[in-house]
Amino acid sequence: MTGTPFLYERLAEELVAAIAAGRLPDGARLPSVRQLCADHGISPATAFQTYATLEARGLVEVRPRSGYYVRTRQASRPLPPPVARPRPGAQKVSVSELIFELLGSVQDAAVVPLGSAFPPAELFPFEALARSGARAMRQLKPAQITGALVRGDEPLRELLHRRHAQQGVALDPGELVITHGAMEALNLCLQACTRPGDVVVVESPTFYAALQTIERLNLRALEVATDPQEGVDLAALEALLQQRRVAACWFMPNFQNPLGALMPLAKKKALVALLARHGIPLVEDDVYGELHGGAHRPLPAKAFDQAGLVLHCSSFSKCLAPGYRVGWAAAGRYTAQVQRLKMMSTLATSLPAQRAVADYLAHGGYDRHLRQLRQALSAQRQRAARQIARHFPAGTRVTHPEGGYFLWLELPAGVDAMALSQDALAQGISTAPGVLFSADQRFVHHLRLNIGRPDDVRVDEALRTLGGLARQRQAGNLSTQRATVL
Repeated sequence: MTGTPFLYERLAEELVAAIAAGRLPDGARLPSVRQLCADHGISPATAFQTYATLEARGLVEVRPRSGYYVRTRQASRPLPPPVARPRPGAQKVSVSELIFELLGSVQDAAVVPLGSAFPPAELFPFEALARSGARAMRQLKPAQITGALVRGDEPLRELLHRRHAQQGVALDPGELVITHGAMEALNLCLQACTRPGDVVVVESPTFYAALQTIERLNLRALEVATDPQEGVDLAALEALLQQRRVAACWFMPNFQNPLGALMPLAKKKALVALLARHGIPLVEDDVYGELHGGAHRPLPAKAFDQAGLVLHCSSFSKCLAPGYRVGWAAAGRYTAQVQRLKMMSTLATSLPAQRAVADYLAHGGYDRHLRQLRQALSAQRQRAARQIARHFPAGTRVTHPEGGYFLWLELPAGVDAMALSQDALAQGISTAPGVLFSADQRFVHHLRLNIGRPDDVRVDEALRTLGGLARQRQAGNLSTQRATVL
């Protein structure tokens, strides 16, 4: 959607230009909100939105009781494309045991869960959801309990259809299937468009749940180079499609896990067109789309689907109701297969959970909650990036995503991320080492960190400890190298 930019957007672009030209150098203090209002004749709300936009783009940081500053290059340097290129062949996958160990560690309440894939529960309106659930169940007629087993609750499906339309995604109402969270949607969709032994293209690095699904369905993973800022390399993908027989792709265009990459709009459109030319379905994981830091929600690839080849999957688990396990699939031409597979596996999704979410959406407050959630996560991303720049070894590189709650770190070559994760767990800190995010476990010097927790002091201390452990690992490796040379 295009049009005249808002006042805060125009002002933000003026400040971006000043930073790029060096008129506002690294570390420079920006005008206070009061001064910005006086200089430009704007309201405090517009001034705050201007700075929030610059924060989301990784250009500005907030220092408590001090104000807004241009972020230094050390803290904002983007991570380049992964040095370790994907292997050319398709891989058999075996990662479940490693992932099981990781999930076991984050269940301990005493452990700081930097390795968790789950959003922090403190940021969600569980009391309001409980009230919605109670109200909805009082109004439920007995005949409705078994009225929509496979496809899901009709009021919730109608609300989802309307919300997608408002966001610029035209769905056929009949293609929506409510599922047990996004993971069931993704599993059903991938199973619907593949057969055992098929090749599935995934990002490199990719979310380990994609690898688990590929392993469970006896498929093979083929990784494609992925840029930490813009997502899948389309030229590399096209080369793969010309060389190999591919059954499907599983990508996350919006705030990819673990990189946080956001595929530009034109690139999403080109991706859908490329796959349509080859007749290859795209299983789209869009669970982080609502957690953007900009003015507008980024469109999913599904918005450009004319051939019914995009199987769009999402859920409320990351943005509203963790633990309720309410997700959905908009599976295009594969809708009938997805419905049959659901009927043969779980049959139905919990109706009380569906009704609670539908009631919450219908009575308003969802978008207000999302604004508060996005603001909190944006502040946490900036705060964690500062801590990493301050405490981790020289040479550490970190992504600066525009949404979500993950940071992806590339540690110096001498620091083994798996060994570092074991050191950290002994100190009560879980992390997700990079080997979990590749079929051939290549990212040995990388970490994914969940920095969404609003408990700043505990996370700050954990990042300080983790950085110290990484420096110790680096120093020990350098000492070993010097001893070997002598």
